[in-house]
Amino acid sequence: MDYGISRARALDLLKQYVNQPNLRNHSLASEAVMGKLARHLGADETLWRLTGLLHDLDAELTKDDMHRHTHETARILREEGVTEEIIEAICLHNEHAHEQRRSQPLHHALAAAETITGLITATALVYPDKKLAGVKPKSVRKRFKEKLFAAGANRDIISECEKIGVSIPDFCDLSLEAMQDIAPELGL
Repeated sequence: MDYGISRARALDLLKQYVNQPNLRNHSLASEAVMGKLARHLGADETLWRLTGLLHDLDAELTKDDMHRHTHETARILREEGVTEEIIEAICLHNEHAHEQRRSQPLHHALAAAETITGLITATALVYPDKKLAGVKPKSVRKRFKEKLFAAGANRDIISECEKIGVSIPDFCDLSLEAMQDIAPELGL
C-alpha cells in the first residue's frame, strides 16, 4: 500500500522539525508501540508505525498551544502527499484542536499509545539504573493505577485501548515490551 511517505522520509521530517531529544524519543517510542499493537491486532503495521512516528511533528512549532497542535503537522504531511488516514489519526490524537472525535481503531490506538509512552518512561526513570530493561510489566500496571504518578499521562486516554479490544493490563505489557525492544535508541 502507498502511504505517501516512507519511513526514511518520515525520519527526515522528524529530524527537520523536532530538535528536542526527548520529543524525538517519544515519537520513536510511539512508533514502536503502534507497531506492536498493529501486529497484535492484525492491522496494517506500516500504517500504524508511520502514524506513531509522525504524530507530534509540529510540537515545537506550536509549543504549548493545544488548539494549534496537529494543524501544522497536517499541513506539512499534506504537502508531502501523505495519506489522509494517517493525517486524520494524527489530528484526532489532539481532540482539543478539532470538532471531530476519535472513532476509528487507528485513532484510539494512537491516542492510547502516545500517552502510555510517558507513563512507561516515568516508570523507568524512578528505577535506580533508569533503564527500561529492569521495568517489569507489573510495575507499569501498578503505576497506571496511581493517578498522581506521571499525572500528565491521562489514564482515560490510555484506557481507549479497550475501544480496540485490548485490555489495560495487556496494553501495558505490550507497550512496555515495544519500548524495551528499542531501549538503546531511546537511551533508556
